[in-house]
Amino acid sequence: MTDTLLDEMPSATAVAAYLKRHPQFLSDYPELAAQLTLPRGEGSVASLAAYQLQQLREKNAELERRLAELVAIAAENEKLMQRVHELNVTMLRAATPAVAARSVISKLAADFHIEQVRLLLFGNQLGLPPADWLLVEPRGRGAVPEFASFLANHEPIVGRLSAERLYRLFGEQAPQVHSAAVMPLGEQGLLALGSASADHFQPGMGTLFLKMIAATVSAALTRSQELA
Repeated sequence: MTDTLLDEMPSATAVAAYLKRHPQFLSDYPELAAQLTLPRGEGSVASLAAYQLQQLREKNAELERRLAELVAIAAENEKLMQRVHELNVTMLRAATPAVAARSVISKLAADFHIEQVRLLLFGNQLGLPPADWLLVEPRGRGAVPEFASFLANHEPIVGRLSAERLYRLFGEQAPQVHSAAVMPLGEQGLLALGSASADHFQPGMGTLFLKMIAATVSAALTRSQELA
């Protein structure tokens, strides 16, 4: 008889599901609420009402934390957008390829706080004078096999680079670069940004602004070449 009754008893999962469907159940049976054992520990509560209130406060605190994070991200994105806009204006004012190239290098270094900036061009049809930030590969894309897959995907790469890629882009400064972002510039070449901070460029971070910067630089170099 006892075994039969135990077999017919609902499981804890079933009881929990029933209470979720009938949240007023404890209001109908207040004497049962007084007998319930509530979660205890540090900061424990003495009643169901106080427990529920504590849970609400914890949820509100979590929501406030997430909201603060979203506000901080929005503020940072606004700053980035302003910097990209200023870069666009600077590129529009560039009358020659040399001015456009020097301007983008200086703006990225100063406004975006980038320690190492490199412009790698496939050939020097732009006629740029030698500079420590300028790399020219006269043989074209085929001469940089370490970036073959990257150039084929037409997408920025972000994070840590292999030693081979680092030295190809940054040379003697490679050991100082602990994270990087590399952007394709169509058939012209690529633009590389290097940071001493391992957290500055991280895999998984959004690449929208990088794509905007790459499009601006590519368009500015082409336009200034046509004007020259």
